[in-house]
Amino acid sequence: MGKVERVVFLSLVLDLFAFTIPLPLFPRIIEWFTKRESSDPNGFLSQTLSVVSSTRALVYTPKSNPQRWDIVLLGGLMGSVFSVLQWFISPRIGALSDKYGRKRILLITMIGNILSGLVWLKSTTFATYLLSRVIGGLSEGNVQLAIAILSDITTPENRAKALAHVGIAFAICFIIGPPIGAYFASRPLPASITASGIEFNVYAVPALLTVVLLTLETIFLVVALPETRGKRAQPATEKKSSNGSANGSANGKVNDAAQQTSRQATVPERIQMLKTLQHMHFLFLGVFSGVEFTLTFLTFDLFDWNNKQNGALIGSIGIISALLQGGYVRRALTKIGEGNMARRGISSCALGLVFLTILPHTVANYPTVALRLVQAAAVCMAMTSATVVNSLTAYASIQCDDVAVDPDTGKSVEHPDLAKGKALGKFRSSGQLGRALGPLLGECHVS
Repeated sequence: MGKVERVVFLSLVLDLFAFTIPLPLFPRIIEWFTKRESSDPNGFLSQTLSVVSSTRALVYTPKSNPQRWDIVLLGGLMGSVFSVLQWFISPRIGALSDKYGRKRILLITMIGNILSGLVWLKSTTFATYLLSRVIGGLSEGNVQLAIAILSDITTPENRAKALAHVGIAFAICFIIGPPIGAYFASRPLPASITASGIEFNVYAVPALLTVVLLTLETIFLVVALPETRGKRAQPATEKKSSNGSANGSANGKVNDAAQQTSRQATVPERIQMLKTLQHMHFLFLGVFSGVEFTLTFLTFDLFDWNNKQNGALIGSIGIISALLQGGYVRRALTKIGEGNMARRGISSCALGLVFLTILPHTVANYPTVALRLVQAAAVCMAMTSATVVNSLTAYASIQCDDVAVDPDTGKSVEHPDLAKGKALGKFRSSGQLGRALGPLLGECHVS
């Protein structure tokens, strides 16, 4: 792993650690706001729940405790708000990074992330908590800019291996983030802070931890991350050409195979392939994010699991995903290709959906079977998480490689629609639109 790759990986770990801390807390956060504000029928939360309840009644009327279902549906809406904002902002962040540089735009987005954490820390009403999610949705750019940075400094033959570090960072943080978030959710703020009389969110300690992590990440990026926009990685064949014709020939076979789909395709073919990959990204995440987001709400409703139990579930998914990515995906990807790897992950997702569909029918009479179904679905989700998005992202990134070199300056010239920041921003945007619809579809499935 090169220096820039290490910097990107460590920054992603800090960023995604902060992102995953609140994941197991969503059901209880909404429940806390509901109890706190239910006495005000004209309040923002009461009005919002009224709309949610009316919408839910059009498709489903629960036999008991409809308020609990409304909380679940509201959780799905909150997840969708964040993703809709990401769908809107991702192409713009990417385009700005093409114009002004990756590092500068990344640091600006980090300021927004820190502000989002501070608003969450101080939010004592549902409206201010929702504001923190809006700020976070408009500011989160670390993942897409990390992919653009890694694409700047790698060649097609080692791109997939480098981008696998993004998936590994996700997996690591899904291991440590949710359990730590659940642990600190039960810890009060220090007396020196509460003595001031200022009121904070019920989960102020996880919020404070998030702000600290994001601040550390920002400082780290300022010090350690160089600007990569405009840099071009030297192909391995060029680096090793002086080592002898036999060695160069052997390497050339591998490199030519890796570069064939990217360097020999025409510009219209690349643009069309990116559009196809965007559609696939949208459709896949529309399904998978619905499963992913509603899992903790499903266990909250069917098993009444607390923050610690949901944190352990999400953490186990991260552990399995990390093991799969480090021990299987990185080794197998170059042998079977991005497309085949993505197909295997999608098949796993389909199997997980089958398990979750059966789950509600087994809870009452077969609780042990129900628990095993949850565990089996978690394993399937881990396989899917380890494979599909990483494979699609790697292939999309390859389409964005430089397509020409200026004969006078020797600098690479990119087609406007193939500039890495803009193109990968659109690719991520399509996935975020799927993530926006997925939680809503997932909640309807749960209902």
